[in-house]
Amino acid sequence: QVQLVESGGGSVQAGSSLRLSCAVSGLSPSSRYQVGWFRQAPGLGRQFVARISWSGGSTSYSDSVKDRFTISKDGIKNTVYLQMNSLKPEDTAMYFCAAATMGGPYDFWGQGSQVTVSS
Repeated sequence: QVQLVESGGGSVQAGSSLRLSCAVSGLSPSSRYQVGWFRQAPGLGRQFVARISWSGGSTSYSDSVKDRFTISKDGIKNTVYLQMNSLKPEDTAMYFCAAATMGGPYDFWGQGSQVTVSS
């Protein structure tokens, strides 16, 4: 069973940086999974933010964050990070990490971490 636990959210001013962490258990280094970050603002649907291949490290981003956010993975700590720079008020949301088999649906989700950006 894959389990994910997010941490690192908080309240910051616009222009600041935050790093979210997603501790992953239940995957081996060669597991053909991808780990993604999603966010959901009040009253809106869940939005894809970024993803990383668990075994190969390839990444992709949504257009709204690709020049400001960086997703990375520490294979020793089994943790996926989302470095968020130049934060904007519109980045305010609950951020979730999730895991999926390559090409499959995201079946495993963390509990979420709140990010609030004030202007």
